[in-house]
Amino acid sequence: MRIAVYSHYYSPEIGAPSARIADLSSQWLRSGHEVHVATCFPNHPTGRIYPGYEARLYRRELLNGVHVHRSWTYITPNKGLLKKTLGHASFLASAQIWSTRRIPTPDCAIGTSPTFFAAMAARACGRRHRIPYVMDLRDLWPAVFVDLGVLKNQRLIRLLERWEMNLYRDATSIVTVTEAFRRNLIRRGIPAERIFTIPNGADVNFWRPVLGPAATLRERLQLGDSFVVLYIGAHGISQGLAAVLQAAERLLNQRKIQFVFVGEGAERDRLIKQAQDGGLTNIKFMEPVDREGTRDYYAMSDLCLVPLRDIPLFDAFIPSKIFEIMSVGRPILASLRGEAAEILRRSGSAEIVAPGDGAAIADGIRRLYLDPAHRREMASSGPEFVAREYSRAQLAKRYLNVIEEAKMRFSLSHG
Repeated sequence: MRIAVYSHYYSPEIGAPSARIADLSSQWLRSGHEVHVATCFPNHPTGRIYPGYEARLYRRELLNGVHVHRSWTYITPNKGLLKKTLGHASFLASAQIWSTRRIPTPDCAIGTSPTFFAAMAARACGRRHRIPYVMDLRDLWPAVFVDLGVLKNQRLIRLLERWEMNLYRDATSIVTVTEAFRRNLIRRGIPAERIFTIPNGADVNFWRPVLGPAATLRERLQLGDSFVVLYIGAHGISQGLAAVLQAAERLLNQRKIQFVFVGEGAERDRLIKQAQDGGLTNIKFMEPVDREGTRDYYAMSDLCLVPLRDIPLFDAFIPSKIFEIMSVGRPILASLRGEAAEILRRSGSAEIVAPGDGAAIADGIRRLYLDPAHRREMASSGPEFVAREYSRAQLAKRYLNVIEEAKMRFSLSHG
């Protein structure tokens, strides 16, 4: 089977969207399928093209066995809604002009959203070749921006919601990353038999306990034998990192406890200034790293943080990093609710506190710092749990079943 995937983000870029598509593509390849990915020139999250690439109209490469079609887009850092939207919109046009016509006729087209433009490109590919279009839904857009207060114009919101529903209705099948997303679509009138939940997970062969680099990285960061509390990922409005800074302030007198933030995002500069103004000498801000670097940071840490903003919509979200952290055998302190909290409680590898509550985060860190035996117990439960329930290999097989079912249903409905 030949599978065409449209994704704004792809390897070697860092982040959950590119990791999901790259891992699934790799697993499908191992199952004997041919995979083509239409994407951009790698630049996320800094807005600078990665070494080894240059801005061109089109480039085709074979990356780990996957046929990757890269087309020109408007490139911008991961900051500013308007500029980011322009970047995504330019992908829709360039993918159709440069990539789609170079992909041999596929058996299925998958478009990952948000934003809508990659899904639209997959839908156009489906119509061009008369094949099923599957929408891979990683986020509820535009609802997340409405709840965060970014979008307030009611006319624009209604327009975006109509656009959203049209993409759902046109999809042969929809794959969501959480059960809560699936229930949301069913409540809004999308037939349940067309919606499947395939969560994010971890490549357990890569995300495994690795201890070797920990001492070297600690030495480079001058952390010595500190108790290292790690946050790694996007520094945006969704993560609620201001509450983590509040926790760091409360723990400032605990000199052994040190915070390390790794990543990039719209809020990073503000967070750095806030930490500097508050005299938070127990925080280090580090530049984003690739997946190997991420694994090294996990290995160095004593406790990993997974925070989210305190808004009701985020009860439906599952941060993908929880699977990586559990798989490498690190304990987690998560400040969130909903489906993600339920998974973490089942795993036995995390403690949960209220989202947005700096005092609760500080208390949780202090409690775990003082209880190394409990931390070891938490850490040991993660790898087995992920391997059993959230291995990317298992999830990729489930996804193939969805594609086969979509092909059959599309064939029956289109003669």
